Amino acid sequence: MSDFGAVLVTPKPVLIGLAGQFVLLPAFTFLLVLVIRPAPSIALGMMLVAACPGGNISNFLTHYARGNTALSITMTAISTAVAIFMTPLNLSLWGGLNPETAKISGSMRLDPLDMRLAVFLLLGLPMAVGMWTGHRFPNFVEKAHKPVKIFSLAVFGLFVIGALAANWRYFLDFVGFVVFAVFLHNALALCTGYFAAKFAGLPERDRRAGSIEVGIQNSALGLILIFNFFDGLGGMAIVTACGASGTSSGAHRGDVLVTPVNPAPAV
Repeated sequence: MSDFGAVLVTPKPVLIGLAGQFVLLPAFTFLLVLVIRPAPSIALGMMLVAACPGGNISNFLTHYARGNTALSITMTAISTAVAIFMTPLNLSLWGGLNPETAKISGSMRLDPLDMRLAVFLLLGLPMAVGMWTGHRFPNFVEKAHKPVKIFSLAVFGLFVIGALAANWRYFLDFVGFVVFAVFLHNALALCTGYFAAKFAGLPERDRRAGSIEVGIQNSALGLILIFNFFDGLGGMAIVTACGASGTSSGAHRGDVLVTPVNPAPAV
């Protein structure tokens, strides 16, 4: 909770990070799609990944990169809450602006309210339960942290394997281009977070935290939404699975707020 208190005192780093996550990255992804012109389903998958919040493995990567770990933890938590509204909004907005991806979204007849509810159940509710449990039963959370983490990673791995297995022929046909697109997209996300913080005049530790936070998306959320709202569409599933960055499932969302991570010293 102290991390949230720090936001009230110095909100600028978090606001810059959220702008990079939910404004700049989706917009730059839209432009990237126009340049490289992937298949419509791959393009929509890239837009979905860009619309997802940060994955909480970013907290540990920020720690090892000697970034501002407290800022990363706070950004992960807040972006998870904001994603309930911004993930469906960004997917609908940017996906609708591209005529090719708009055809897919239109054929699926997506209901934004249904998607918001799904994101809330997958991210918001587990985070709230995790925060409450960590506050009331800190000893239990400390003991359960490792087993829950292992279980979450195992479930996420099954989602990735399932996505690849269900679209294996599509994967073989397009793997070269997908890897290329995912590489460019990941590089774009990392640079977006870093340079947004740099142009805002934030210190180096905050730039590293912003870069990693914007660069690591919750691919598990993306895959679940694809299977629930897009019938496991091949291009979307492959690009999301290939871009998976080791993020954990929603069940692991809450403990990032209650598990101490000692910030690494500044370089």
